[in-house]
Amino acid sequence: MCSWPSLFVGPKCEGTEGFQSRKRTGARPRYRASVTRVSELSFRRATLGDVERVVALVESAYRGESSRTGWTTEAELLDGQRTDAEAVRALVDATDGFVLLALDGEALRGCCELRRRDDAAGYFGMFAVVPALQGRGLGTLILAEAERQAREMWGAERLRMTVLVQREELIAWYERRGYRRTGVTEPFPYGDERFGLPRRPDLLFEVLEKAL
Repeated sequence: MCSWPSLFVGPKCEGTEGFQSRKRTGARPRYRASVTRVSELSFRRATLGDVERVVALVESAYRGESSRTGWTTEAELLDGQRTDAEAVRALVDATDGFVLLALDGEALRGCCELRRRDDAAGYFGMFAVVPALQGRGLGTLILAEAERQAREMWGAERLRMTVLVQREELIAWYERRGYRRTGVTEPFPYGDERFGLPRRPDLLFEVLEKAL
């Protein structure tokens, strides 16, 4: 277990199960108006009982008007869904990966998926933070925990992801955290509504990677 006394001090760890983060920040709005700040962030793997709220979080962060509260929205690029219960259940049940939850008490604040690759790499995806809480350091903590778990559990030497090339602000955010653009691209799955309904014809993914 690791605890972070603030965003700017390294963690104190006991074992490798996860960590908690504590921020010394002023009052800030949260997902619920009655709560004013994020006090602790803890991590665990999602279970099948978490599927519906993971779907709700991911959809709120990427699609529709609610996503425009944060800066990770893809509402200008895609309509339709970002994920669904079937896809998330498959990730929860996967033997080569899992969905990582970031919790403040019992409240879900963020999530991501981690998968093991055969080339000493891990894959990072389905990254979401509650829109009203974005821009406050939670994403950085979630990404750091994902990197730690991939490195310590699987011996991963690299972590990679795919990002739409049109998401220049998001790519820049990852670059500031050590990821590099590889120049390797993957086509967007046009015609497969499970991944959304494109609003433009030139969507394309690029692979980003970081040495761990």
